[in-house]
Amino acid sequence: MYKEIRGIIGSLDVSTLPLERKEILQELIAYIQEKVSGKQEIRLNFICTHNSRRSHLAQVWAQTLAHHFQISQMFCYSGGTEATALYPVVATTLEETGFQIQKLSEENNPVYSMKYSENEHPIIGFSKTFDDVFNPKSNFAAILTCSQADVGCPFIAGAEKRIPITYEDPKVSDGSPNQKEVYSNRSLQIATEMYYVFSQIKK
Repeated sequence: MYKEIRGIIGSLDVSTLPLERKEILQELIAYIQEKVSGKQEIRLNFICTHNSRRSHLAQVWAQTLAHHFQISQMFCYSGGTEATALYPVVATTLEETGFQIQKLSEENNPVYSMKYSENEHPIIGFSKTFDDVFNPKSNFAAILTCSQADVGCPFIAGAEKRIPITYEDPKVSDGSPNQKEVYSNRSLQIATEMYYVFSQIKK
C-alpha cells in the first residue's frame, strides 16, 4: 500500500464514532462476518442517487481497508439510481490522500483508475446505475449511502441485504471557499467508519 495512504489509515480514530453510528454499521459488520466465516466472496455495492460522490468514496475506502485488514475475496462496487459523472473533486480528494489517480477517458462520464497499492488491481471509477452490467447481479449487499437512494430504491434486485448507511452530501459545499475541507472531511469520515467495520471482522 502507498505510504501516504498507510499514514492516513494510521491516523484514523474510531473512538470519535458516536454509538449510534456504530449501531448503524453493525448490520454491515454482520454481513461481512458471515461471508468471511463461510469462506465466501464478499460483494458490496455502494449506492447513492447520482453515483458521483459518496458512493465512490465509500467504494474506494471499503476496498482499501479490506486490503489493509487482509480480508480477501472482497469486491466493492458503486452505482446510482441514475448515471451522471464522478465529480472531479472526489478524484482530487482521493489523490491528495495518496491514491494514484489516472483519468482513462475524457468523455462526459470519464473513467478513472484509482490505485491504493503498486501491486493491487486498480479500482475503476465512473458513474453508472446500480444495476449496470459492470456491477454484480446477485449475491451482494446493497449499501445505501444517501437517504434519497434509500427512499428511491425500495427494492434492489439480486441484493441479499439492503443496508442504509447514509452520509451528508458534500455537494452542499460546491463552489464555496470551504469545498476542499468539506470533501476531505467526508472522505475521512467514510474512511474512519469503514476502518471500524473491517477492524471488527474475525478471520
